[in-house]
Amino acid sequence: MKELELKYGCNPNQKPSKIYMADGSELPITVLNGKPGYINFLDAFNGWQLVKELKEATGLPAATSFKHVSPAGAAVGLPLDDTMAAIYWVENKDELTPLACAYARARGADRMSSFGDFIALSDICDKETAGLIRHEVSDGVIAPGYTDEALSILKEKKKGNYNVIQIDTDYCPAPLEHKEVYGITFEQGRQELPIDDKLLSNIVTENKEIPEDALRDMKIALITLKYTQSNSVCYVKGGQAIGIGAGQQSRVHCTRLAGQKADNWLLRQSPNVLNLQFVETISRPERDNAIDVYIGDEYMDVLADGTWEKIFKVKPEVFTREEKRAWLDQMNGVTLGSDAFFPFADNIERAKKSGVKYVAQPGGSVRDDLVIECCNKYQMVMAFTGIRLFHH
Repeated sequence: MKELELKYGCNPNQKPSKIYMADGSELPITVLNGKPGYINFLDAFNGWQLVKELKEATGLPAATSFKHVSPAGAAVGLPLDDTMAAIYWVENKDELTPLACAYARARGADRMSSFGDFIALSDICDKETAGLIRHEVSDGVIAPGYTDEALSILKEKKKGNYNVIQIDTDYCPAPLEHKEVYGITFEQGRQELPIDDKLLSNIVTENKEIPEDALRDMKIALITLKYTQSNSVCYVKGGQAIGIGAGQQSRVHCTRLAGQKADNWLLRQSPNVLNLQFVETISRPERDNAIDVYIGDEYMDVLADGTWEKIFKVKPEVFTREEKRAWLDQMNGVTLGSDAFFPFADNIERAKKSGVKYVAQPGGSVRDDLVIECCNKYQMVMAFTGIRLFHH
C-alpha cells in the first residue's frame, strides 16, 4: 500500500486527507482493524518512536499512552506491586507479562489525560496486554505485531471499529524530514540523538551518586521528552513517567503542571484513596474523575451538595491539605528531566516538593550557578547533557 486515504485531517472540514511516502515507496504499516484518522497516525508514529527507543535504551518492553501528539504516560515493563495494581485497576497482576506491566504503568500514571488515548507498544501485543486494553477507553494501538488471541480481543472493542496498526520494524526513515506550514516546506535532520550513559556523564552537583535505577529513569525522562511538545518536563519514578508537562510557554509552568500530576500519582496511593468505596454502577472513568475531585480542594462542594451519594457507598472523610502534604513529603528518589535549560532555580524548588532527587537537563543558562546551588542545597544530583530536546 503506497497511500492511505483518510476521512479528514485534524478537523472534519480539512479535506482531502491521506498519508503516503513522498518517494512513492510502500507505507511501513498495515491497518489490521478500524479506520485510523490523521491525529491517530500522528500519535501512533510518535508513540512508536518513543517505545522503540525506550526498549533500545533499557532492554525492557515499553509502552506509551499518547494524546494530541504528546505522551500522557510512558513506562518500561517492570512488575507491579500491590499498590500499583490497585491504583491502576489491575487484577491478577502476577499473571501479567512484562509488556502488559509496561502498558498498565503507562496508562495508569495519569488516567485522566490518557482517556481516549492512542497506545504504542514496543513488542508483539500478547493476550495479557490486550486484556488490559479491552477495559480502557482508547482510540487504537500500534505495535510490531499481535498474537491471534490479542487481535481477536482488540477487534471486539468499539463495536469492531477499534484501530489496530502493525508497523514494520525494519522500516528506517530518511535522515532528512520535511513538514509544510502555510505552504512553505521545512527541512531538518531527524532527531537521532542517543540517550545513553555518556550523555548523562557530566554531573555538575556536589552529590554525584546516581544509582542504576535513577540512571534508567533519567533515560526514560529524556526519551519521553524527545517526543513531547515543547516546552516540556517529565517526572519519572520506578521506570515510568508519573508527570508530564507539555506545550507550556513557561518552563516553571511545565514543572508545576507535571509536578501536580506526579503529586496526584502519589496521593492515589494513600490509604485515604485506596479505602474509598465506590458504588458498583459507576464506570472506570467516573471513578477516576471522582478520585481527582476527592484529591482536589473542590471535594467540600461535593459533600455540601450531596453528590457523594451517587459515587460512594460510604461518605469519605475530607482529605485535608495538611494530610495531603504529609503524605507527599514521603515522596523521594524521583527523577526530573527537562527538554531545555532551567532559567531559574524556582523550577528546582518546585521539583523538591514532589520528591525529586535526580535532575537531567541541558544546562547553558546564565543562571546555571544558581540552579546548581539550589540542587546542592537539597543534596540533589544533576547532570548536564549539553543539548536540548525541543519537539514541535
